[in-house]
Amino acid sequence: MKSPRWGYVRIISGTIFGGIFGFYLMHRAELQYKEMWNERLKKYEEELKMKQSMETHTPTELSGDHLAR
Repeated sequence: MKSPRWGYVRIISGTIFGGIFGFYLMHRAELQYKEMWNERLKKYEEELKMKQSMETHTPTELSGDHLAR
């Protein structure tokens, strides 16, 4: 089968299937990237809450109010 028509069909079908496959791979990579950043954001928010809770409890303990009584 050395007809030019067969060559065109191969090129067009390869382009279409390659585009679909490439889109699928990039979509998966994007979802994984977003999930990674969401996990990092959750970790950051937890650390921030922990720092804020430590800051709110520390001044009352260090003020010496419990020693004045």
